[in-house]
Amino acid sequence: MIEKRLKTRSVGGTLALGQTIYELMLPAPRMVILSGELGAGKTTLVKGIAEAMVAAKSEDVTSPTFTLVHEYRGPKLRLYHLDLYRLETEQELLTLGLEEMESQPDALVLVEWGEKFPSVMQRARGAIAISHLEGDERAFMVRML
Repeated sequence: MIEKRLKTRSVGGTLALGQTIYELMLPAPRMVILSGELGAGKTTLVKGIAEAMVAAKSEDVTSPTFTLVHEYRGPKLRLYHLDLYRLETEQELLTLGLEEMESQPDALVLVEWGEKFPSVMQRARGAIAISHLEGDERAFMVRML
């Protein structure tokens, strides 16, 4: 198990941290839960990870709050970015095809608000908790299995 505490002082720092966190996830693709209150920086971190994967430019990565799932394809891995904030039941979760996404050998699945669902938490191979500090500062607790 890998466990790291990290801190950033700006949006740019959070984007750059995406590279470090992506490297912690390698070599095995996995499902990782991103937790933190609204505005903590979950989507900003995904932007940085997508850039590190060469799957998308940060400005092309948006929150999937209303679409629920965004897919980005890199040269080696595909990135699925999910936001479960608006979902309330396991039945709604089943309609997303999460099992199919995570079963793909070339997939990295990043799930915002996954902690709402015990089934997602059980399958996750990592978690990143983001805490908002003062101003643009953020604290990250990264745990990878």
